[in-house]
Amino acid sequence: MPDAPSRKYLFLIADGMGDWPMQELGGKTVLGAANTPAMDAMARQGLAGLCRTIPPGMPPGSDVANMSLLGYDPAANHTGRGPIEAAAQGLALAPDDLVWRCNLVDLTALAPHGIMRDYSSGHITTEAARTLIAQMQATLPSLQDGPLQLIPGIQYRHLLVQKGGATGPDATLHIRPPHDLTDKPIADDVAAYASSAALAPLLQEAAAFLAGPHNPTRARSLWPWGQGRPLHLEDFHRKTGLRGAVMSAVDLINGLGRAAGMTVLHAEGITGLLDTNYEGKVQAAMDFLDSGGDFVFLHVEAPDECGHAGNMEDKIESIQRFDARVVQPLYQRYGQTDAVFCIACDHLTPLEVRTHVPEPVPFLLYWNGCHLCAGLSVFTEATAANTGLVIEPGHTLLDWIVRTTGGRQA
Repeated sequence: MPDAPSRKYLFLIADGMGDWPMQELGGKTVLGAANTPAMDAMARQGLAGLCRTIPPGMPPGSDVANMSLLGYDPAANHTGRGPIEAAAQGLALAPDDLVWRCNLVDLTALAPHGIMRDYSSGHITTEAARTLIAQMQATLPSLQDGPLQLIPGIQYRHLLVQKGGATGPDATLHIRPPHDLTDKPIADDVAAYASSAALAPLLQEAAAFLAGPHNPTRARSLWPWGQGRPLHLEDFHRKTGLRGAVMSAVDLINGLGRAAGMTVLHAEGITGLLDTNYEGKVQAAMDFLDSGGDFVFLHVEAPDECGHAGNMEDKIESIQRFDARVVQPLYQRYGQTDAVFCIACDHLTPLEVRTHVPEPVPFLLYWNGCHLCAGLSVFTEATAANTGLVIEPGHTLLDWIVRTTGGRQA
């Protein structure tokens, strides 16, 4: 185990915050257009740069990117999106189980001519979604006494466990993430599903069930994707010497934390959307740090959701809320202590394409008395890029920050 740290570390992650310049904003990005006085104040006294969170050849998903930010090499550790979210629920899995992330989605039809209308079924509520998942698990023939089991999650995000599937052909089935397909044809994915002896009948049964009058939501299909074997990560404390915690509304982050042996923090009313309980997240982080914790990874999902929706106004608002209701209170509480702040996004979710891209992400590093001040006036993608600092591969960022800030005792 590395030497014990002499500082506390706050990683504040606004999922998908990074973007591309927009004509509607006079050539600014949404981060550049947003009013972010707390981040800008820290930029004037800190250091900024870019971090390549997505290794070459890997998909630009939050699973890969956040694994990098937590200090784990995705090329060596990533097995799939589903296994990470299974870890969040503490599921008991066999080594040869295949775990799928399984969205409830809104399609025009589960057919070659179908179109993906909404990867989230209109941001279906957790209560409504869990009711549908329970009803399907209890009634669909393909889920009775076979290798498949639906596991309810949060909102549109659920799991499908395929017993023994990791050694079969479905382990290499290529299904695109539904958030990459908004308003796009799904013919390739339908063909892939049709090739699976296990998935093809299940999806047809689910589509028929969801088309019935008993379903008051926009959900019209299951969408299994991101499959893989169960996830195993080296213990975070043993690896870094830091007593760490994660705080997020999404199972993806909680699963990474749980798999790494970190504390998973909770707060009432956290949603993963623009209306989340920011104050509850901040208080949970403070309580952890003030009770002996060394590292907190506080994740806000809202900018990414707004990016997928293509909503410029809401994405600007989500960044402003992140600045005012997450960064500012934590800066006020710890900014004049020996704490270190890293503010970043995991990946870019440009409004123009409404999905993730693999470009390096901007990050801001601040601590009281920073001797590496870059002389920035604001924190944006452009100002971070102009410093010339690039950290790659991305999973080395955490260790680089600890070393740069003198965070280990001699």
